[in-house]
Amino acid sequence: MGSAASAQQYVDNLLAHVARQNKWPSAAGQYLTSRSTAAQWIGANSPHYGILSLAAFLDLRGKHKLEVIGSAEVTGGGGHQYFVVSASETSLAGCKGKTLGTDHGDDTKFIDKVVGRSDFSLSDFTVEDTRRPMKTVNAVARGEVACALIDDAQLASLAKADGGAAVKTVWSSRELPDMAVVAFPSAPASEKASFKKTLAAVCTGDGAAACKEVGLRSLEPAGESAYADVIKDYQ
Repeated sequence: MGSAASAQQYVDNLLAHVARQNKWPSAAGQYLTSRSTAAQWIGANSPHYGILSLAAFLDLRGKHKLEVIGSAEVTGGGGHQYFVVSASETSLAGCKGKTLGTDHGDDTKFIDKVVGRSDFSLSDFTVEDTRRPMKTVNAVARGEVACALIDDAQLASLAKADGGAAVKTVWSSRELPDMAVVAFPSAPASEKASFKKTLAAVCTGDGAAACKEVGLRSLEPAGESAYADVIKDYQ
């Protein structure tokens, strides 16, 4: 979505559309990429709704009493599935004890409990924080790390990396749910029920362009059952 400033402008456009669609007097929100900053903003602003990454939803769910009202499919955002890849090792067992490059290692609980589950924990490897998605891909393609933990968006970008053709998948996670559309306790029950019914229409018609700007492909109504498996694993 470009810079944070341009992303915020696109979010504002989307919120204006949602307000018109639901006949709300107004709507305001904030585009945030830091979970700690998001938690502070939530505490200071008491929002009614949010769209959260799966990891953020699981982390913030209990503290903020979040209720799932929908799911958000994003364009090229990754996070639907994770992979351990390598140019030198041929199995997950071969990667254990060796260097693992990843930019997903800052949320150990999510990776261990939801992604790796019984197959691995980050402590099974010598983790190297590669910080940025393409840096992870390039590091494993160049042999700077023995293996890498990447998501589906990064896997799709392997072909762009010099040496990427030699990198093979040695482990795949299950497919994970989309980003969660959640309601906070501050949302009135009648408003929440009405908003949930209109979710599927948000990215259609006049809203299609606004959704495309923020990288949303679609919104759909959903309940907690869609996330039950990952919620159980995370606890």
